[in-house]
Amino acid sequence: MKNKGILTVVSGFSGAGKGTVMKKLMENYDNYALSISMTTRAPRPGETHGKEYFFSTKEEFEQKIAAEQLLEYACYCDNYYGTPREYVEEQLAAGKDVILEIEIQGALKIKEKCPDCLLLFITPPSAQELERRLVSRGTETMEVIQQRLARAVEESEGIEAYDYIVINDDLDTCVKELHSLVQNAKNTVECRAEFIKDIREELKQFSKGEK
Repeated sequence: MKNKGILTVVSGFSGAGKGTVMKKLMENYDNYALSISMTTRAPRPGETHGKEYFFSTKEEFEQKIAAEQLLEYACYCDNYYGTPREYVEEQLAAGKDVILEIEIQGALKIKEKCPDCLLLFITPPSAQELERRLVSRGTETMEVIQQRLARAVEESEGIEAYDYIVINDDLDTCVKELHSLVQNAKNTVECRAEFIKDIREELKQFSKGEK
């Protein structure tokens, strides 16, 4: 029987390199599945249903909210975004370790519904490095960068809710550390409850002289 996978929620400051870390993790290890979000916004050119997002109507999305079929959801710019419970549970049951990249508020909602999930927060080694990375991307104005840094100040207040901090200084080291944390989490007492139950039953058979 294949062991159930573990749900890992990854958050971090904008500019921390979460996307790069996730891509490298998927390239290096084959047991991960990235959670796919559901949204009511229209697909952009090149986006495919079931790959980048599960696209739905507002009515369908709100039906899923009412039926508690989403682990978390939020509304941005008049569009819903959320994490479908069914997809995550199917991947976990198949033994996949599901990675969900999401902001802090969503991560805390996931933790409420899935207490045994692992929360990881990715951060650069310093605030100066965070600013350098945001500037070096060259895709945003200084005004937007300042807004992202101000947002990072707010996000830093929620770090204590996470299980581990992963410092993204060297990419390969960061990916290995993240992978190690996920694999180690599989051996917590909570995650090995089924194994504990089985070995107890076997030991009882020994004590009864049945083996």
